[in-house]
Amino acid sequence: MHCSHYISEYELARVLLVDDDPTSRLTLKTVLEAGGYNVDSAASAAEAVEKLDEGEYELVLSDLQMESPEAGRQVIAHARMMEYKPATALITTYQNSRPTLTHRQSSLLNKPEDIPGLLSKVADLISQRATRRLERELRLASVS
Repeated sequence: MHCSHYISEYELARVLLVDDDPTSRLTLKTVLEAGGYNVDSAASAAEAVEKLDEGEYELVLSDLQMESPEAGRQVIAHARMMEYKPATALITTYQNSRPTLTHRQSSLLNKPEDIPGLLSKVADLISQRATRRLERELRLASVS
């Protein structure tokens, strides 16, 4: 019995959601959990970095504007240094803000006015990560 509980708990893709706005964080967390994801949330870049070091995530979603304009990018930069290589995306409230996205083009998602669209983008990011991971494992297997 214990074993099946263990498996089901880990079948859900883990998402780290970083947003300093409590309302927005709760909304996004609810949407993602309803979409079938296991969501951890953080209210600051520092808290996010701590969680990234402690656990493994399939996807890291960070608000672009937090305690400082660079905080969201810091979270994404830290996530990219992780050995487990989570997928990453920045979220923004501004429809027409297209900040220059550097270094392996981070995805930019708009806060959920279009909930099905947001969930579909999240699913795409997670499946792209799974594909990259599989390709990496196959490359390593063919080398050894």
